[in-house]
Amino acid sequence: MCKVVPRIVVFDSGLGSLSIISEMQKAFKSEIIYFADSKSYPYGKKSQGQLEKIMDKSINLLEKFSPDFIVVASNTPSLMMDLATSKIFDVKPPLKEAKKLSKSKQIGILATESAVKSKGLSRYIQKNIPKSFKIFKINGSKLVELVESGKFLTEKKYCKKMIKKELQILYQNQIDVVTLSSTHLPFLKKYLEKEFSSIQFIDPGSIVAQKIYSKIKNKQSKRNSLKIFTSGNTKEFQNKLSKIGIKNKVNSLTF
Repeated sequence: MCKVVPRIVVFDSGLGSLSIISEMQKAFKSEIIYFADSKSYPYGKKSQGQLEKIMDKSINLLEKFSPDFIVVASNTPSLMMDLATSKIFDVKPPLKEAKKLSKSKQIGILATESAVKSKGLSRYIQKNIPKSFKIFKINGSKLVELVESGKFLTEKKYCKKMIKKELQILYQNQIDVVTLSSTHLPFLKKYLEKEFSSIQFIDPGSIVAQKIYSKIKNKQSKRNSLKIFTSGNTKEFQNKLSKIGIKNKVNSLTF
């Protein structure tokens, strides 16, 4: 009898999905379809209404691959909408882990502009963090752009300068834990840890990967496979991926 290999679709507005996919491929083997909806980049500047339309269109489009699971690999829509089901996994700030790690009881949430301003994030904090903690919501949209533009690879001095400028709040408070609450931000983790050596930066990717693993651990494939699609310019996206060592062919997929 032929073993059914789990098929997982992972999507966001660009390179962010790769930080989740990397953790998934470490945790288990499966068939992964990655959709970079570059035409909708950046999610972090979109309104609630705009994101609802994008999510609806994206999920309907990706259902054509008959996935076992869909991963919305972006904190912004995950916080602003109720997307999680038995089939759909979302990505939210790992506040329970941050709460355990923080000794100063001062935690930073580094996220996109839309996520930082959202009621969804405020509700999520109220639900998961006691009032004895102080939470700093930090707009990291300009840092997300460093990743999506590829400058984090080619313009290291500029990246260091931008990180110092955008994260002044980390010099001025006793924040000892920061959640990387955009899936683009783990690409900057080495920069961040070097600049702020006393702060722990938490990437939620491994947490999401473990949740999926618990569902598919008895159905793993013998090897990982990755198919890549974008709604934007395939050549441009191929170039971005090649700079970070990914040689897979990029295919076009539009609404």
